[in-house]
Amino acid sequence: MNLKDCHNFNDFRKLAKKKLPSPIFHYIDGGADDETTLKRNTEAFNECDLVPNILASVGKPDLSTTVFGKKIDMPIFLSPTAMQRLYHHDGDKASARAAEKFGTFYSMSTMANNTIEEIAEISKGPKLFQLYVHKDQSITDDLIERCRSSNYDGMCLTVDTLVAGNREKDHRTGFTTPPKLTLQSLISFAMHPGWVFNYFTHGKFELANVKNKTDKGTNISKSVIEYINEQYDPAMNWKDAEYCAKKWNKPFALKGVMSVDDAKRAIDIGCTAIMISNHGGRQLDGSRSPFDQVKEISDAVGDKLEIILDGGIRRGTHVLKALAAGATACSFGKMFLFSLGAGGQAGVERLLQNMHDEINRNMVLMGCKNLKELNKTKIIYRR
Repeated sequence: MNLKDCHNFNDFRKLAKKKLPSPIFHYIDGGADDETTLKRNTEAFNECDLVPNILASVGKPDLSTTVFGKKIDMPIFLSPTAMQRLYHHDGDKASARAAEKFGTFYSMSTMANNTIEEIAEISKGPKLFQLYVHKDQSITDDLIERCRSSNYDGMCLTVDTLVAGNREKDHRTGFTTPPKLTLQSLISFAMHPGWVFNYFTHGKFELANVKNKTDKGTNISKSVIEYINEQYDPAMNWKDAEYCAKKWNKPFALKGVMSVDDAKRAIDIGCTAIMISNHGGRQLDGSRSPFDQVKEISDAVGDKLEIILDGGIRRGTHVLKALAAGATACSFGKMFLFSLGAGGQAGVERLLQNMHDEINRNMVLMGCKNLKELNKTKIIYRR
């Protein structure tokens, strides 16, 4: 199996599983506790149906939309995800270049393996930075200023990771950052010599944006759960979020909003967007899915800010359902990380091409010439 055989999420997942050591694969694949929410994130899309109109003379539909002050060529972008070099040795560079080629956002995590400045140098496409509030405020301030100096277009503050979720697959596999060999993982790494060779021949693994502030995660191996619990501020509140929004003073979103009340409060502190997200089902198991919440939130605040649905996307029809329910755009992490693990930049490009083609084809089948026509009359809920 190779990239040309990858036509959907399951294909990319299968190829990534073949190429990645078990601890790395399961870090992408897993969720919190019983993974109920992880599964629900995608299953929720099956509880409604699209309603097409015929003979609409669509021609070539316009898939563009605007988020974080930038027009993008299609209503999807890559979610910010940590430590991309684990999945392919080109890491963030590969995903940034692929996103630029398709005219959409690349999103950088605080826990990226490339610096803010390195990605700004190689990609002129739209860029979003994912911020975490650290216990050491100087880290937070430094990240904001560096993004401003490097002309990033938007920033999202992740608010659903005050402490790490209980990701039991990581406990079982012994996953750490940087990876370390244990008796438990040795066999899996030995069975993937290509990954091991590339890992050790493409520079040192490091959390590049915070390495000058902390050795943890770079020179000191930590589980991701330990890193989050030691570095991020569990007492973060609305004043902290407002401080970040004002200090940034450019398009700004809260990532992890799941209720109408929080969406309204996000407007009050100066947000221009929200990302409806439960962190890919990796934090609070048993919570609602983003799609479960998007209509209610859109009905309440959709005319006041951009709404990005983050999580559970597997198909172009999922994107259409999210937009019809009131989202401005969608983002996804798990699916694109599998494509990165499956084939680096070429894998991400193939995924984005597949998704573009699915969205384009289904817009024609829906009878919609542009995304504005994909409104709430185009979707019916089964209950």
